[in-house]
Amino acid sequence: MNRPSVSISEVDKLLYSDPEYKKEYDRLKTRYELISQIINARHEQKITQAEMAERMGTKKSNISRFESGTYNPSLDFLIRAAASLGKRIEFSLR
Repeated sequence: MNRPSVSISEVDKLLYSDPEYKKEYDRLKTRYELISQIINARHEQKITQAEMAERMGTKKSNISRFESGTYNPSLDFLIRAAASLGKRIEFSLR
């Protein structure tokens, strides 16, 4: 089966040309960068969501919702998530 292929960069370029898409993308960018960092750290340590939840004293479903971007975590949740991976959160205003 032959399917036309389009690179992700081409899709991004097309979507990013839409002002509404760009505005929403920019609004959510920091959130998804942090989520990505936590997921990558968890994967590097070969820790499951259940193991991370146990370390944090929360439910696996909270980790799953956080990683999917459907959960708006508290600062305390983020600090505990980082600590469960032997990391810490750093913030800066620019």
